[in-house]
Amino acid sequence: MFPKPKPALVPNTYAYESSPLVKPTGFREYDARWLLEKEINLMGVQALGMGLGTLIRQLGARPEVVTGHDFRGYSAAVKVALVSGLMAAGCRVRDIGLALTPMAYFAQFALDVPCVAMVTASHNDNGWTGVKMGANRPLTFGPDEMTRLKEIVLNAKFDLAGGGSYEFIENFPERYIADLTNRPKIGRRLKVVAACGNGTAGAFAPRILEAIGCDVVPLDCELDHTFPRYNPNTEDMKMLHAMRDAVLANKADVGLGFDGDGDRCGVVDNEGEEIFADKVGVMLARDLSTLHKGAVFVVDVKSTGLFLTDPVLQANGVKVDYWKTGHSYIKRRVNELGALAGFEKSGHFFFNKPFGRGYDDGMIFALAVCDMLDRNPDKSMADLRKALPRTWSSPTMSPHCDDEKKYAVVDAVTRHFEAAWKNGEKFAGQAIRELTTVNGVRVTLEDGTWGLVRASSNKPELVVVVESPVSERRMRDMFAAVDSVLRAHPEVGAYNQTI
Repeated sequence: MFPKPKPALVPNTYAYESSPLVKPTGFREYDARWLLEKEINLMGVQALGMGLGTLIRQLGARPEVVTGHDFRGYSAAVKVALVSGLMAAGCRVRDIGLALTPMAYFAQFALDVPCVAMVTASHNDNGWTGVKMGANRPLTFGPDEMTRLKEIVLNAKFDLAGGGSYEFIENFPERYIADLTNRPKIGRRLKVVAACGNGTAGAFAPRILEAIGCDVVPLDCELDHTFPRYNPNTEDMKMLHAMRDAVLANKADVGLGFDGDGDRCGVVDNEGEEIFADKVGVMLARDLSTLHKGAVFVVDVKSTGLFLTDPVLQANGVKVDYWKTGHSYIKRRVNELGALAGFEKSGHFFFNKPFGRGYDDGMIFALAVCDMLDRNPDKSMADLRKALPRTWSSPTMSPHCDDEKKYAVVDAVTRHFEAAWKNGEKFAGQAIRELTTVNGVRVTLEDGTWGLVRASSNKPELVVVVESPVSERRMRDMFAAVDSVLRAHPEVGAYNQTI
């Protein structure tokens, strides 16, 4: 019998080395994230593998799993512990080694393996670890599967069938790179800054961009798991500012930045302007919908209102579905609707046929940006940005809120706005035109200015975004009004950044 995991243990003790530590809050809505040693130990990771293998069998999937790990000092050890648990539960494990998350998703297709368990903390700071999981390609787990997994692991309800096996797939990244680059080169000679924040993508992104004909300027592409300059997070302004400086210094056509596990990409244009991913999504939707009239796109609730109001998208007959934030949610929705693509403000982009296989891949997104510039040889990235109707948007702001409290706070904020709408109250000086509550609450006012509050799915934080099609002043008014509602809740702490 494997022992039942403990929710808390003290490191450097007998108990810590003899019992699995698994903090319950690490089971998120669509993947798993813990602070290693403080919230999970290696024995706890082993329990996670046993639980995942058990769930895979319960779901009726073939017990074969692709695994890989991102470039952190401890990720390989975490993966070994996870693999031992999967094997104990009777899974055949295919290990692709150091990899990007989309490389593991690709391996499900290339190796004909139904399940995936990628060890990565994504864009989280060092100290975090986690696993992105799925048992039905190209989808990854959502709340239902994560809830079942949590129950199995925390209650040690393992089905340890045994008979598992392990195989290391040598040089698998070469197959992934060949799949992306076996295509015509672009005709326009683009100078591209490839920024990787010393994370995993540094081993792959420059090669991929060079292979399609780009002149690549590498920025922080040397692998260094201490992340000496900044965290590889494409929403982090430090990383975006470093990209801006490199673009301007090298007179580059575009800057493309990749997060810690390569499933997200951020963009800086040739004038050094940092373009939020949802605005790049509108630009790509314009470009792709000229090739595919009447295309369907899925976007998350943090994204710009331009997806509904842009005249070019309207003229091309584009249909847009606003959906829950989160890579698993958007991925699943893109699959359900047969959408051409899905876009998230965080920089996750999901391309369906003919461009991709439905999963999020920062490299495919980067190639799509290069192709868009190639199809518009007389326009710069800044020209394409300036062609969009003007809006004033905030970055994604994240005030601290404990995991145990954040959902209750968002529920209370939602009830506040629902009551204000029902009673005809004004907010930020205007009547409320619409509330969207598919994921937190997005409140839209008469002039189109909107604000969003939701709970982060992978950190002890709330998520706040505001935008106005009218003026910067209206955007700031909206932020002040939203913040005043949040300040009624003492559980809400300081922001990581503000406007």
